[in-house]
Amino acid sequence: MKKLITILALSLVSLLHAEDPLAFRNDSAAVANDISFSHLSVFIEGGEIYPMGDLMDAVKNTLYGGVGVRYTYWKNVDGIVMFQYAYFKPNAKIDYDGVHQFMGRVGIEWKWPVIHPVALGGGFTCDWTRADVENFDWNKKGGTLASNETEFGWYARISLPVFKYEKYSAGFHIMWEHLWTLPKSSNMLSAGISVERSIW
Repeated sequence: MKKLITILALSLVSLLHAEDPLAFRNDSAAVANDISFSHLSVFIEGGEIYPMGDLMDAVKNTLYGGVGVRYTYWKNVDGIVMFQYAYFKPNAKIDYDGVHQFMGRVGIEWKWPVIHPVALGGGFTCDWTRADVENFDWNKKGGTLASNETEFGWYARISLPVFKYEKYSAGFHIMWEHLWTLPKSSNMLSAGISVERSIW
């Protein structure tokens, strides 16, 4: 322990007496060319979700809304974090009014120069669902949704910005979501618009 404290103290003293204590930052070309987080923006979005496959029989199309953050990750690649909410009405006869669904997504979006300004994106998704009911018999149809359920999956997204003014932009997007729900997987298609503001 004494050796560790001595080494740390000597390192601190040598750093404080250096002509430029932070000169080491310029030693790497990678640091100089690093563009990660050089741009950051926030956005709101909304649209409609279209259940596909077996989900079409279970729930109706519904509206959704959400917020997100976009940041520079690599050249022509943005990182995206999104949070959304939707309320699904059941198609089948069931003893509750609907299902709350919160969606969290993390992924990347590639601004491919060949098809600019269209951007292609994808990533992972986590959906939390709960039936809009206080007490429900688990043995009835849809009973498992009476408690919190979490599903994981992936999404693919196409974005088309159509308007830009100073720090603001707006556009359309289409997204395909695939959930690894057991015993069967489920799919949803969504389409909507987003409004974005650049922070830096």
